[in-house]
Amino acid sequence: MPAMKRNTFLVLGAINGFLSVAFGAFGAHALKTRVDAAMLAVFHTGVEYHAVHALALLATGLLLMHQESVWLRRAGWLFALGILLFSGSLYLLAISSARGLGMVTPFGGLAFLAGWAALTIAALKHAR
Repeated sequence: MPAMKRNTFLVLGAINGFLSVAFGAFGAHALKTRVDAAMLAVFHTGVEYHAVHALALLATGLLLMHQESVWLRRAGWLFALGILLFSGSLYLLAISSARGLGMVTPFGGLAFLAGWAALTIAALKHAR
């Protein structure tokens, strides 16, 4: 398998790790004077989940270096989708106060849950 395809989730994890730190710094410095405390907390929740799932992407990429698994690949794409939908919608909600974006957030949470379930299935299959 080509190296880039094998390393997709390592690259996505590294990029998202970078972005979570950048968004965290933006929230802590630039955003704190522009939004109220409630929206700053919403933004911070997005950063927390972004960072955790950037690490999940890195772990998924590392696991794929040792064993190819459709379940690991599913987990990685679900984690990436979760970051986009969950954290992305919270970032936009906090910055724009567009309440309709809150309807997207649960789909990101479901993607995170499905990613963790896929990772569990991959682990159980590997243990056999």
